[in-house]
Amino acid sequence: MGDPMVRRLLAAGHPVTVWNRTQAKAQALAEAGAKPVADLSEAVRGAQIVISMLEAGPTVALVLQAALPSLAPNALWIDMSSTQQAEAQTFHEQLSASGRRFIDAPVSGGVGGAAAGTLAIMAGGTAADFAEAEPVLSAMGRATLVGPAGSGQVAKLCNQLIVGATINIVAEAMLLAQAAGADPEAMRAAIRGGFAESKILEVHGQRMLDRNFVAGGKVTTQLKDQRNILAAAEAAGVVLPLTELVTARYMTLSKTIPQADHSAALIGLEQLNPGQRVGTAPDQLG
Repeated sequence: MGDPMVRRLLAAGHPVTVWNRTQAKAQALAEAGAKPVADLSEAVRGAQIVISMLEAGPTVALVLQAALPSLAPNALWIDMSSTQQAEAQTFHEQLSASGRRFIDAPVSGGVGGAAAGTLAIMAGGTAADFAEAEPVLSAMGRATLVGPAGSGQVAKLCNQLIVGATINIVAEAMLLAQAAGADPEAMRAAIRGGFAESKILEVHGQRMLDRNFVAGGKVTTQLKDQRNILAAAEAAGVVLPLTELVTARYMTLSKTIPQADHSAALIGLEQLNPGQRVGTAPDQLG
């Protein structure tokens, strides 16, 4: 995700210094006009806006702690990673206590959305900080302020809740059509444009028909999100029974094909229904 996001920033005219724990990934952006550096402190020193895009909250915490001594006073740190709400709130507290600022701004739209500059960006922070960040964020997609620090992560979790559940429902519809004697491809075409239409039906429905489970969003990533959703629900004092079921499905799938795309929920469903399979194409798992 970070690579195409940097390219969108550069295309919009923003100077970008890049650092990655794997230096070759940063170096690959030099030809696009970025300035790769091997030292994290050098990357953030003097910057008024710092953007992080990392795999999970604990990694963000490590990078933030290492960068903190070199951050400029009043610097604005925008974390676009997907983390827990409590982690984002902790980052906000740490930066505020040291005279810096923080926005959590996780995204939805995948690598394709990052390359096209059409990411949905859900931001948590103050209105003033968001106003400063928005011209930068707009190079990567459509940014919306959804509340105070940590709220961006809540919005992202709501997004992933809908994505994870809908993928499983689309898989059930596909398998039911197949098992009951209808053509799953024709069924999908027939219901598109009606109330069941969704991006999931469009994109992941086609993946299921093609049996293309080469990862865009991995099973392991979806499972991480599902667990974060349940953690947020517990903190908020609410019960989400369907999300608990979806999480259990991804936990089972993670034991056999953790690196597959999350639309491989269809494979997990087929395992519960021996003898039933959507289509005849071989599985593409990467």
